Amino acid sequence: MALDSLTLYKLIILYMLNKVDFPLTNSQVSEFFLEKGYTDYFTLQRALAGLLESGFISLENIRNTSYYHITPEGCDTLSFFGNKISTAIIDDVDIFLIENKYELRNEVGTVADYYKSTNQDYVVHCQVKEGKSTLIELNLSVPTKEQASYMCVNWKDASQEIYSHIMKSLMK
Repeated sequence: MALDSLTLYKLIILYMLNKVDFPLTNSQVSEFFLEKGYTDYFTLQRALAGLLESGFISLENIRNTSYYHITPEGCDTLSFFGNKISTAIIDDVDIFLIENKYELRNEVGTVADYYKSTNQDYVVHCQVKEGKSTLIELNLSVPTKEQASYMCVNWKDASQEIYSHIMKSLMK
């Protein structure tokens, strides 16, 4: 039985999410599909929406970034139908993940968001994760939304230095 294209794209997405121990962003999944020329952006978004609707993946939105996780139902589906993905495609995915693993993990492991607190200031929530472990988590209160937004933008670049400084200070 021939596999239709949209179903194949869904299986590839499930395979990608199953191969990593961290979520992938919409842009990371898109990068693979568009770089390899498998499909266009809109068809890929349709495949992601279908997987979400079916409960095979879950979505977490932080600021303007969508993070996708495979669900247990998605793992089950992949175990039943994963053999429908050609070895050439599996090789492409595996190579992409190996070549980009550090960048992919670093991008999704360093997150920052903010929210308005009950006393009308803003709390900036910064985190660095490695796999399912949290290496550092900071909550900082600032008076303006602009400051909160600025801190979120700078967290990715500053997090390693901040983490290092805190570790050195606490280990004296």
